[in-house]
Amino acid sequence: MATRRTLLQGALATLGLGASGMSAFAATERKGKPLDILVLGGTGFIGPHQIEHALAGGHKVTMFNRGRTAAGLYGNRVETLLGNRDAKIDQGLKALQGRRRWDVVIDNSGYVPRHVRDSAELLRGRVGRYLYVSTISTYALEQGGVFNENSPLQPLSDPGDERVTGQSYGPLKAACDESVREIFGAAATVARPTYVVGPGDDTDRFTYWVDRTARGGDVLSPPDASETLQWIDVRDLGAWMIGLAENDTAGVFNAASRPAPWSDVLATLATAARKSVRLRGPTQELLDLFRIELPLVATGTPPWMIGTAAAEATGLAVRPLLTTGKDTLEWWNSLPAERRASPEGWPTPQQEREALERLRRI
Repeated sequence: MATRRTLLQGALATLGLGASGMSAFAATERKGKPLDILVLGGTGFIGPHQIEHALAGGHKVTMFNRGRTAAGLYGNRVETLLGNRDAKIDQGLKALQGRRRWDVVIDNSGYVPRHVRDSAELLRGRVGRYLYVSTISTYALEQGGVFNENSPLQPLSDPGDERVTGQSYGPLKAACDESVREIFGAAATVARPTYVVGPGDDTDRFTYWVDRTARGGDVLSPPDASETLQWIDVRDLGAWMIGLAENDTAGVFNAASRPAPWSDVLATLATAARKSVRLRGPTQELLDLFRIELPLVATGTPPWMIGTAAAEATGLAVRPLLTTGKDTLEWWNSLPAERRASPEGWPTPQQEREALERLRRI
């Protein structure tokens, strides 16, 4: 049975990263003095890429987490402080108390406003900059339109309800986002990424399209392939955020690629296919008939677009989609067969087969 630690190590191996610390980032040029960085989290999808970039840049990294996931992933290269984001559970934030200072804190694990506010207030005056990983889900995307960093955030209807669900995720993150900026002011930096993709992505959303196009044949595309997708490769997000820390950059930034039509996205991914790919565009009614929900495809909402100019001005660069796709496919194929046999949220082969058969008869 594959553990989360082995999956993470597999993702890092795809990048050329091993426990020895020799990595594809070894040639990273340090900007200014080495930083003392505190990472809240660090063992999920985003954190390891940030940490490897930081270590390759000569920075010192301390993680604060529960110590339950991927323990020992970094060997003795990273210090770990054990605790809980919820001050009411176990030792809570006690490991962060005292007079110790850090140059930067990167908050990857803040989903509940109380947790984020407690850590921000505890660290205020003891860290030079607070980098919070927010999300574009803070915006009311279901209303459609163009969203920039000044667009209104979703309000939290019940501040007393801390349950993280599909409906509450965006408003909860918006309240966390606002708390960091309120407490740290000019010392706050907020990154609002769109769909984060690449090797190690355990949501399986982008991976569906990578795997499905690679297998070739008839592929169900979104009903309207002219609608756009925006993404960010986790490795680009990690490198960019460490750059923000190194340059002491303040502000709020959307982190995303430029918009690309689904037709272009799938045509690009299809170039890595083992055999020819034919995109078949179903109607939404057909998808509903077979109860198919295509990953990353928004249905029943107006189109939306995320403005990226501010982040690009600070150095955000997005690698070619084909590179992200090939690396994600390599990582996915390296996983144990039982993991690949149970992806999250993919149409079943039977659903896909029946939908395609119906399309061929139209």
